[in-house]
Amino acid sequence: MYGFINTCLKSLVIEKFGEDTWDKLRNEAGVQDTFMTYEVYKDDITMKLVSEACKLLDVKADIVLRQFGEYFFEFCKRSGYDHMLRTLGGNLFDFIENLDALHGYLSLSYKEMNAPSFRVEKNKDGSMLLHYYSDRRGLCHIVPGIIGAVARDFFNSTITMEIVDQTEEADRTAKKEHVVFLVTQRVAVPERRGVDDAPLPTTQHLAETLTREATYLGKEKKHQTLCPFRRNHWEMVRGLVRLGKGKLLRGFEPVYPDQLCIDLKAFCSAFPFHIVFDEELEVRQAGVTIQRIVPGLQTMGIRLDLYFRIVHPGVPFTIPSIRTFINSHFVLQTRRDMMPECWTNRPMLELRGQMLWMPSLQCMLYLASPLLRSLQELEERSMHLSDIAPHDATRDLILLNQQRLAEMELSSQLERKKEQLRLLSQHLEEERRKTEALLYAMLPKHVANQLKEGNRVEAGEFKECTILFSDVVTFTNICSECEPIQIVHMLNSMYLKFDRLTTVHNVYKVETIGDAYMVVGGVPIPASTHAEQVANFALGMVIAAKCVTNPITGQPIQIRVGLHSGPVLAGVVGEKMPRYCLFGDTVNTASRMESHGLPDKIHLSPTVYQALRHKGFETQERGEIEVKGKGRMRTYFLERNLTATEGQIMGRRRTTTETNTVPQRQWIDDCQTAVPMQYGESPAETQTPQDKEAAPREKSLSGKTRDSESYGSLHSEGLSEDQSPAQAAEDKMSRSPSARVEPTQPTRSATHRNRRGPRTAFCTLL
Repeated sequence: MYGFINTCLKSLVIEKFGEDTWDKLRNEAGVQDTFMTYEVYKDDITMKLVSEACKLLDVKADIVLRQFGEYFFEFCKRSGYDHMLRTLGGNLFDFIENLDALHGYLSLSYKEMNAPSFRVEKNKDGSMLLHYYSDRRGLCHIVPGIIGAVARDFFNSTITMEIVDQTEEADRTAKKEHVVFLVTQRVAVPERRGVDDAPLPTTQHLAETLTREATYLGKEKKHQTLCPFRRNHWEMVRGLVRLGKGKLLRGFEPVYPDQLCIDLKAFCSAFPFHIVFDEELEVRQAGVTIQRIVPGLQTMGIRLDLYFRIVHPGVPFTIPSIRTFINSHFVLQTRRDMMPECWTNRPMLELRGQMLWMPSLQCMLYLASPLLRSLQELEERSMHLSDIAPHDATRDLILLNQQRLAEMELSSQLERKKEQLRLLSQHLEEERRKTEALLYAMLPKHVANQLKEGNRVEAGEFKECTILFSDVVTFTNICSECEPIQIVHMLNSMYLKFDRLTTVHNVYKVETIGDAYMVVGGVPIPASTHAEQVANFALGMVIAAKCVTNPITGQPIQIRVGLHSGPVLAGVVGEKMPRYCLFGDTVNTASRMESHGLPDKIHLSPTVYQALRHKGFETQERGEIEVKGKGRMRTYFLERNLTATEGQIMGRRRTTTETNTVPQRQWIDDCQTAVPMQYGESPAETQTPQDKEAAPREKSLSGKTRDSESYGSLHSEGLSEDQSPAQAAEDKMSRSPSARVEPTQPTRSATHRNRRGPRTAFCTLL
């Protein structure tokens, strides 16, 4: 089928049910989204769409096809075929009778068109028998939809159609399906409400009115006055339609001569493609041009079916079959084996014309013209316009259709270019989303948007936030005893689980360097629950790390986690591969909490401990320890959350049955979706977009008022009160967000990384 059929079906689904239903329907059917108007597609595509529509809507196929038939009629009207359809006939019978002629005209433009065939018969009770022939099985239910829409729109009537017979005629070409519909028409004549808004009377109503008026005029003929100014309206109408000896036009009867006044040679020259054959299909007469093209027709008495075959309608080449379809146009094609040798490499000649039965001669007259769609087809058959009679409209039709085909080719090219642009646009949009997703993974969304627009992003101060550092215990030993690819797999497995937890607890991942993982809560979007979010994230990290295997021992890896709360300064550093970094003593202290921690323990500073008090967390006091660069500090260990389950902390979906031990396979399935954990109201969560724009601004280190969500580049890092410049430089090298390199001296305790030495080049690359 041509693409406009599938396009019409797509428009119907979108108009009735929406684009989402169409996307689901085409995905189920496995077809493309758009169709070219003048491109031919396999019938299987249409049948798949109809079949999936029946399943999706849970209705029968005849309902879908009938609805499609009604919509197809409206689609054709909107496509510019409204005027052409209205001129097919003055009533429904004539309209159906001329449908084949319409399809014949359309076949000039749509060369590969395989249209159905129609034949209509009138019954004595006013009903009709509509015979439908088609090569495609299962589409007959479209016909009631189309015919019903035509009757309502053009003839102001309603019809009922029911199938009275359905067979498959094996003797017809390609075993066409033959369906007989009983059509009953009811003309609707609404009451007149006024002169202006009164509907037009139907053809039957006008005929009855004319009959009554004619009878009345016949009775009043004796009393007519000779004064022309006193004649009534119907007398004037009758005077206008008089012909000859006072007969009305509706009573016209043709007059035939006693003998045919035309010379035989003149007739054969005037109709160069006509053929006369009898009941035995023997040729009795032929036009001069068809004799030249098919020399065998010069021998009178040969059988016509030896030289031609019927292409349309698909009926056997017999007189009874032809008389059954006498009102259809017939397309005959020459047989290649009976043509001269010069036609070996040429396309066969096709004739299209009308069959006329002559009872007096018991012969059939075939008045035809060559079926040519363009000048190219004329040249391919070595023919010229002079071979066609001057009175034949085929000459003008070829020239007009030549222009029409050129316009169709241009339109088809534009459609193809449009489809290419649409696909490129979709591909570009997909790439844009991927690029934005990658950019948003590296920088906060609003910061990335400002950088994309070319704006300068200023630095911002956050008075409260919680920073987390973590690393893998004995990571140096693992790197020295394992293959690099094993390290990559281990870190990737661990970081994927950690990244998922950032979504669950809405914390911002700053960066990863080697085995170090850094996140922050309350930055870049301020939140009053930043300590709780980071604490739950830390608990989830310890649980998730148990699912990652140490490639040396085969046991779960151990991690150290350290937390600290305080003020920071945040901004974007660099132009090539810009990074969103945090600066301040809070970063250094959080790093110290991690480096002085214990395996599988979450080490808390006093500020984090105070923030988590009375929030449902169980902590354990570690006591005072010596912290490098900080002196003596009382620290704590976070044990668990008393108000949240492990499933909530890990962001797992609720299940009907809960078990204490979850199989690893089930855990992988749960990792595919992350359920965000609910926290108390925070300023960022409760603010509307208008409130966020009008949010109070905080003062930066320079004293200027800045938005708490605006950041910029920083060129220096502040020192803590109890840090010397040498200690600050050492700390910056050991735990800086932009470059984390271990010190060369064994300054850490025996429990920290087993006194790791300097990292290898591969570890630095990671």
